[in-house]
Amino acid sequence: MSDFTPTVPIALQIRKIIFDKFNDVDTKFTNDEIFEILKSDGDLDPSWIIDDTEIFFNELCDSGLARNIAQNFTTMYLKLFDPIEKHHCNACDNDVHLGPSEEKKCPNPTCKSSI
Repeated sequence: MSDFTPTVPIALQIRKIIFDKFNDVDTKFTNDEIFEILKSDGDLDPSWIIDDTEIFFNELCDSGLARNIAQNFTTMYLKLFDPIEKHHCNACDNDVHLGPSEEKKCPNPTCKSSI
């Protein structure tokens, strides 16, 4: 991979996309849809492929924000457990998006402060 560093951490970008476009418990979405939005926004290493983001989607499921309802090769179909809420992390000065049942901890991998 290249030396590209995103302006906003990928984990936070993914959560914001879900908040903006898929913030409904009845809406299903895929990692492919989110990856395409990430690519179009341009704050992603241009050499990345969908497989490079798998860890971020697994973290969403592990955190209790979303559940994997189906999978087809690299495509993960996801649904939220609860609508996402917007918060602000004073430690890293980023807006963060968390589900109400998630631990109130910043999902920024370089921060992890309490919200």
